[in-house]
Amino acid sequence: MSREIRLAMLGMIEGNGHPYSWSAIINGYDPAEMEKCPYAAIPGYLGRQPVEGVRIPGARVTHVWTDDPTDAPKVAAASLIEHVVSRPEDVIGQVDAAVIATDDGTDHVRRARPFVEAGLPVFVDKPMAINMRELCQFVRWHRDGARILSNSGMRYAPEIREAVARCDELGDLRWITSFTCKTWERYGIHALEAAQPLVGPGFDAVRTAHRDGSDIVHVTHRDGVQLTLAAIHDAYGSFGGVHLYGTKGQTALTLRDTYGAFRGQLVAFIEFLRTGRRPYPFDETIELMAVIIAGIQSREQGGRPVKLAEVRGRLEETISEK
Repeated sequence: MSREIRLAMLGMIEGNGHPYSWSAIINGYDPAEMEKCPYAAIPGYLGRQPVEGVRIPGARVTHVWTDDPTDAPKVAAASLIEHVVSRPEDVIGQVDAAVIATDDGTDHVRRARPFVEAGLPVFVDKPMAINMRELCQFVRWHRDGARILSNSGMRYAPEIREAVARCDELGDLRWITSFTCKTWERYGIHALEAAQPLVGPGFDAVRTAHRDGSDIVHVTHRDGVQLTLAAIHDAYGSFGGVHLYGTKGQTALTLRDTYGAFRGQLVAFIEFLRTGRRPYPFDETIELMAVIIAGIQSREQGGRPVKLAEVRGRLEETISEK
């Protein structure tokens, strides 16, 4: 596309302010209106950037819809969005792509369906799908040619990118710990996808140790790396802690550049729209969702190790049953 790419920002649920933040990173924003945002962290990290530099050239969020109709005008005022729509489907024919901005991995198929069926590219907030039914439908759509991208911003965290570039200094990685607050279902993908660029695809087995308020998930990789992914619900202040242990050394990271992570994530989607080239294979997203699902299954089965091959096999069986 040579012209400006038009995006629709769709959906907002409790605990997730992406319509404010993602729209502002793309469009720029009104600082006075953004101060009214109910998620204080968003005006905080936006305010650490020169306001005139907050913008992604060549793209614009032109339409917004939120689950609570009273939220959309506030998002629009803060993030300079021209059109508020009464139904998400009203954006079809008006935009080049849709962004599903909710982080409920049990409800994304319903939200994405009108846009996939209309032939629009869709970005789906993380996690894309945390159950087999949802994941199967996204895989079917992908195989039928739908243009779908989904990821955690932690994949694009500047601290992770720098660690990837310097990973040889640590030797062969042997263990990675990665921490998130909130639940495994909703935020486990943050801990997992922060580690994925360091090891690449090839996760093998998942085992969950559960107690009220937390899941500690042990993941093995075919290259011999072990990962400990912790999702402790109330430990908000520790979000983004990652520690890498290698044969030559170790290093601790704290992922604090939220703006840089989100901007990298959004630029990747916009470049996908402009060029048609995926930033990474869709199969990597399928594998990550399989790890999340395996973690849930292991917890439900008393901590039994669940092989990724089991989940992938069941996925293919379910797809073929249609």
